[in-house]
Amino acid sequence: MFSKSKINEPGPKADGTTPSASEASSSAASAVPPRASEFKASAPKAKPPASMLSADLHITGNLKTTGDIQVEGTVEGDIRAHLLTIGETATIKGEVIADDVVVNGRIVGRVRGLKVRLTSTARVEGDIIHKTIAIESGAHFEGSVQRQDDPLNTKGASKIPTGAPKSE
Repeated sequence: MFSKSKINEPGPKADGTTPSASEASSSAASAVPPRASEFKASAPKAKPPASMLSADLHITGNLKTTGDIQVEGTVEGDIRAHLLTIGETATIKGEVIADDVVVNGRIVGRVRGLKVRLTSTARVEGDIIHKTIAIESGAHFEGSVQRQDDPLNTKGASKIPTGAPKSE
């Protein structure tokens, strides 16, 4: 592409007809930006903020996302999410399944989570199936608590009668 003699020349000639090595490299660099933009497109995207369901919202139906949800209103249905935060004004009537569950409000139904946290304002009426759990002083809970290594797996979730031996 370039001969060695052209690269070693001190610079452009007075008439400006011969491009210097730096000009040649800058024209070659102009072909690079499309590749640079392709690289940026494959870079990981920033995590989107949590979806917020406000206090005046009433939903009848199931919610499912791979992202985060913060509920302040009322949901009559099941919720599945990555991180689920139940606000103090929220009421959930249905099953909750999430990697992380933080309960500040009221849930009537089963809770399944890798990490479940009931704050002092939590009110839960239903079973909790968890890998780790934290219950703050003042939380109200009525139901059973069961530890499982994989609490999100709902396939083998048949109800075990109270007092029945657990088979493993």
